[in-house]
Amino acid sequence: MAALDSLSLFTGLGLSEQKARETLKNTALSAQLREAATQAQQTLGSTIDKATGTLLYGLASRLRDSRRLSFLVSYIATALEYVRSHPLDPIDTVDFEQECGVGVMVTPEQIEEAVEATINRHRPQLLVKRYRFNMGLLMGEARTVLKWADGKMIKNEVDMQVLHLLGPKMEADLEKKPKVAKAQLEETDWRTAKDVIENGEAAGQSLSLMEQLRGEALKFHKPGENYKTPGYVTTPHTMDLLKQHLEITGGQVRTRFPPEPNGILHIGHAKAINFNFGYAKANNGICFLRFDDTNPEKEEAKFFTAICDMVAWLGYTPYKVTYASDYFDQLYVWAVELIHRGKAYVCHQRGEELKGHNSLPSPWRDRPMEESLLLFEAMRKGKFSEGEATLRMKLVMEDGKMDPVAYRVKYTPHHRTGDRWCIYPTYDYTHCLCDSIEHITHSLCTKEFQARRSSYFWLCNVLDVYCPVQWEYGRLNLHYAVVSKRKILQLVAAGAVRDWDDPRLFTLTALRRRGFPPEAVNNFCARVGVTVAQTTMEPHLLEACVRDVLNDTAPRAMAVLESLRVIITNFPDAKSLDIQVPNFPADETKGSHTVPFAPTVFIERTDFKEEPEPGFKRLAWGQPVGLRHTGYIIELQRVVKGPSGCVESLEVTCRHPDAGEKPKAFIHWVSQPLICEIRLYERLFQHKNPEDPAEVPGGFLSDLNPASLQVVETALVDCSVILAKPFDKFQFERLGYFSVDPDSRQGQLVFNRTVTLKEDPGKV
Repeated sequence: MAALDSLSLFTGLGLSEQKARETLKNTALSAQLREAATQAQQTLGSTIDKATGTLLYGLASRLRDSRRLSFLVSYIATALEYVRSHPLDPIDTVDFEQECGVGVMVTPEQIEEAVEATINRHRPQLLVKRYRFNMGLLMGEARTVLKWADGKMIKNEVDMQVLHLLGPKMEADLEKKPKVAKAQLEETDWRTAKDVIENGEAAGQSLSLMEQLRGEALKFHKPGENYKTPGYVTTPHTMDLLKQHLEITGGQVRTRFPPEPNGILHIGHAKAINFNFGYAKANNGICFLRFDDTNPEKEEAKFFTAICDMVAWLGYTPYKVTYASDYFDQLYVWAVELIHRGKAYVCHQRGEELKGHNSLPSPWRDRPMEESLLLFEAMRKGKFSEGEATLRMKLVMEDGKMDPVAYRVKYTPHHRTGDRWCIYPTYDYTHCLCDSIEHITHSLCTKEFQARRSSYFWLCNVLDVYCPVQWEYGRLNLHYAVVSKRKILQLVAAGAVRDWDDPRLFTLTALRRRGFPPEAVNNFCARVGVTVAQTTMEPHLLEACVRDVLNDTAPRAMAVLESLRVIITNFPDAKSLDIQVPNFPADETKGSHTVPFAPTVFIERTDFKEEPEPGFKRLAWGQPVGLRHTGYIIELQRVVKGPSGCVESLEVTCRHPDAGEKPKAFIHWVSQPLICEIRLYERLFQHKNPEDPAEVPGGFLSDLNPASLQVVETALVDCSVILAKPFDKFQFERLGYFSVDPDSRQGQLVFNRTVTLKEDPGKV
C-alpha cells in the first residue's frame, strides 16, 4: 500500500512511471523525496506542479546532508510561489527576501503559543481519539502560522503538549487497529468514515458536503488570484483582465454545471451537481446551469426538461439557466479573430483522417489567413457539405492531439436558433469561452478533461479574454451498472428495461422512480467525498444512505406479498375493530393511522409451516404468534386444503397473552386490504463490471439478470395508503421500503420496492 502511495506521489510530481519505480528502489532517495514533497505541500498549501516537482527531485537526489532538506525546501517552495504570484511585476528584492523569511526570527514562546492554539482547536477529538489522532495535522497547522519556524522545534513542542494533555500512552493506545478487507466492510464501518474505494484510497468523510467544500476553498485559488494556481498561464494582459473580472464579480465565487442535453443524468452527474452547486453555496457564490447545446443532432427537448428537474430534485436552484447557443454570435466573432491572429485555419481533412493522437499535420495548416477567412465565411453561408470543411485551432494538446476542431458544418436545425446557423462550435472551443463570458471563477470538471487544460488556457489567452481556472476531480462510478447513453438505448431497444427511468438503472430519473430520496443521493456523494481519484462504489453503499433517510421519513404500513387467508373463529367483536398503528414506532409523537381488524385477516404464506423445520418461530401447530399492533395472539386450530393438497386457509383462535407470556414471533397482517401491484427489483447485471470483456466476454447485454424484476400483481396492502400519490414512500413492515410508482391509477396503486430493510449479506 505504501509503495502504491509513493508511486502515486512521485508521478504526481511529474516523474514518469518508470522513473518513479526506479526511485522507489533507492530507499534513501525515496525517503528524501517523500519528505521534500510533504514539506513543499505544507508550505504551499496546495498541490505541487511539475516544475516544482522537478526542482524537488533534483534537490533530493543531490543533497547529501538530509538534515538541511526541510530548510531548503521551505525556501525553494516559497520563492517559486512568490515568483508565480508576481508574474508581471519586477522583483522587489527586499519584499522577496521578506516573503522568503530572510532575517525572520521565530522565538520558542511563539512556537509554544501557536502549538497551544492548534491543540485547543482539536481538543475534543484529541481526547476521544488520543494517540490515534493524526498528529501531522497539528504540525501542519502550526507550520502554517509560523512559516519559518524550525520543524523539529514544532514537533518537540507538539509532542510535549500532547503528552501533557493526554498523559503517557496506555495499552489501548498501542494496540494496532485490525485490518478490514474491502469485501468484508460493514455498512456501519462505512458510515463511521472509513470508506474504501476501488483504488485503495481511504476516503474517510465524516464531514458534511458543505464542510468538505468549504475546506476545498483552502486549496483552490481565491477569486481574482487565478495566477497562483500551478500550471496557470499568464500573459501581459492577465492582471488587467483579472482586475476587470473582480470589478464585475465583486470577488464572488462562480461555478457552472454544463451538461449536454443529449441524455438523462446519472449517479455520476449527482457528484458533479453537488460539487459545482455545493462549492458555490458553501462559499457564498453562485452557480449557472449551462446547457452545452452545440450538437443539434442529438439534443431533444425532453432532456433539457429532465436535467432541470433533476437539479431541482437534488435541492439546487441555478443562479441562471444559460445555453452555449446564447453566445453563438460572440463565439463566431472570436473564431474570425483567431484566423486574423494566425491561430486557426480552414481544413478539408475528413473525420477519419483526424482520428488518433499521432496524425500528420494538415496540408492546409499554413494556408494564408485571407484564404481561411473567405472559406470560413463560405462555411457559414452553407457552401460546404458536412465533413467537407472544418475550422481548426493551431495547438497541440497534452494527449498529443494536434489542432483540435473549433467549428464543423451541420445542417440539422437547432432547437433554439432554428436554421440560422449551419456551423456549430465544438466543446474544445466553446467550453472555456463560455466560462470566460460568464466570469466563472472555478471551472470544475472530471479528470478526463485534464488533457484539455492546455487548450483551455491557450484559447482564452490567445484571444486576450479573461481566463478562468479549470480544476479536475474524480468521476463517480458504480459496480453492476451501465450509465453510457448509447448502452442504455441498447438496453431499451432490447427490451431489457422500459426507458431511461427504469428503476433498475442508475440514472437520476430511475433512482427517483425507484424511491431513492434526493437527500440520500446527496449524502452518498458527501460520503464518497471530494476525491481526485476516480471512485467505483458498491451499490449497497448507496442503498445504506437510502435506508438512513427512509428510516426517519417513511411512515409504516403493512403489506402481504403472497397471502394466506386466516379466519379467527372466536373474533372478540361482532364487527371489525379499529387498530391504531404508529407511523414511526420508535417515535410515537409522529402520529399514527388506523387500520381495520376483522375476523378474516391475511398473512404471508411463508409465516406458516405445517411441518416446521428446527428454528422456525412463526405460526405452526402448537406454536402461537402475535399479530403486530393488535395485542392478540393467534393459535392454529385447523388447516383447510384444496383438492390438490395446497393450503387454502387457516382457522385460528385469538386471545390476549397471559401475564408474562411472550410469543416467539410477531407477524404482520392485513384485513379488508387494497389489492395493489408491487414490483420487486434486483440488480440488472450479474457481474460487477458488465462492460469489462475480461469479466463478461459476451458483452453487457449477455450479462442481464433474469430475476432483476418480479411483479406481484395481487399484493395486499392495508388501507392506510389509499390516498398515496406517486413518489410517496412507506416502510412495509418486515418487507422493506416502497415508493408509489407513476403508473398508479385511481383504485390501482403500484409500488416499487426501493430497498430491503437490511442489506443482503451476499451483496458485497
